[in-house]
Amino acid sequence: MSQWRPSAVLILVGLIVLTGPWVSGLSPVSVAWADDGDGDGDGDDGDDGDDGGGGSGAGRIGVGETSFRDYRRNLRSLFNLQVPRRTQRASPAPRAAPRPTEAEREIIARGLSDDDAAALVAQGYGILERVDLASLGLTMQRLLVPENTSLQEARAAVQALPTGEVADFNHYYRAGGDMASDAVGTESVAEPCEGLHCPARGLINWPDHIGPGGCGVPVTIGMIDTGINTDHAVLAGAQVALLRVAPEDYTASDAIHGTAVAALLVGDPASRAPGLLPGLPLVAVDAFHKASGDERADAFTLVRGLDHLVEAGATVINLSLTGPANAVLEQTLAELESAEGIVVVAAAGNGGPNAPPAYPAAYDSVIAVTAVDKAGGPYRRAGRGPHVHLAAPGVEVWTAASVKGARWKTGTSFAAPYVTAAVALWQQTHPGSSPAEIRAALAQSAVDLGEAGTDDIFGHGLLNLENSCPKPARVGIIPVLAD
Repeated sequence: MSQWRPSAVLILVGLIVLTGPWVSGLSPVSVAWADDGDGDGDGDDGDDGDDGGGGSGAGRIGVGETSFRDYRRNLRSLFNLQVPRRTQRASPAPRAAPRPTEAEREIIARGLSDDDAAALVAQGYGILERVDLASLGLTMQRLLVPENTSLQEARAAVQALPTGEVADFNHYYRAGGDMASDAVGTESVAEPCEGLHCPARGLINWPDHIGPGGCGVPVTIGMIDTGINTDHAVLAGAQVALLRVAPEDYTASDAIHGTAVAALLVGDPASRAPGLLPGLPLVAVDAFHKASGDERADAFTLVRGLDHLVEAGATVINLSLTGPANAVLEQTLAELESAEGIVVVAAAGNGGPNAPPAYPAAYDSVIAVTAVDKAGGPYRRAGRGPHVHLAAPGVEVWTAASVKGARWKTGTSFAAPYVTAAVALWQQTHPGSSPAEIRAALAQSAVDLGEAGTDDIFGHGLLNLENSCPKPARVGIIPVLAD
């Protein structure tokens, strides 16, 4: 007589148990919920109560009776089978609260007269801060809105005043998102370009033969960003003047984003992350602060920072930050371009292809820069739209880490400095050129990408310096200057 296999014994005993009188009290639903196999894959066997009673009656036999699950466990114990552990359904991660888009109960106004300001105070408004914008000969106020008055109502009330036309919420702006790897680079300053920073330069034909001071007369570069680690080895020999303009009672920003952007512009050529124009002076404004884990700059502080940069002599300004449209910021940027000849370059943003336009990049007076990878392909998270003017390297760009060394960085924030540096070269070789002339020159020399002509993804195309200092031969609107 052949010996019985254990599986056959288990089947026989199971059949005996299943035909027992106790099974009459078991509902079909309870059989399904007692299946520890969790065939639906969600990790939940449906047992919402404990073995002692309570909870729903579904999946349980009447009080005092033995459950089918108990019999099954006894059978497994009899044949020394391991009872699998029940898997717990993972609780969904809490959704992060949306970040605020503007300061609570604050309106900012530019050019408000003393009489109109006094009228607002009489209505219950408070003046939190007042600054003089020396570059424009105007004042700017940060107003506290009375309780029980909405921001929309307050903005309308200020704009209705004779000198309150340029007023808006105190919107928040944030440095573009970035990603960094933990790779560590090597020192390289050889000619021609050798090192991890070189592929990005090769993509735009950055001139290797120019010296640290660029192509001609000195110009001053400006930037508004987070804090900068001016003690970083990459910035050791750089001419960086850092000014913090955020209110003193605000928590200072970190020096991560700003250090990376500054290094791209003026990093020491003998360091791990050489800058594009290391011999030019950089005036940097830290306009950011931290609140509840959110690092941001408000519109009032941004405008104040712009004024400081103009007063310090900056002729091109890098804004690797994004936020909502703001009337005060828009008007200020437009006047800096038209009246002061300032060229402003801004990141197109990392909100994705379907995101609404990001500001200040989307303003007509600003050169909006998107990011591409080493093959000239679009950065998947870059913003798009008719306002995009140029593309530049912005995927895995080699630049300074916050404390020491260098890292790969990705985002439109790190594409903007390439265009900012290119503008500085044009200003050096063609002093007195207007922002419109420089914008047209860069557009004409760009390498077309994507669809033929200007498009919403790449704008006029990839920034192209043609491996030389900018020349006016291809651009009729800029006069030819003697060497």
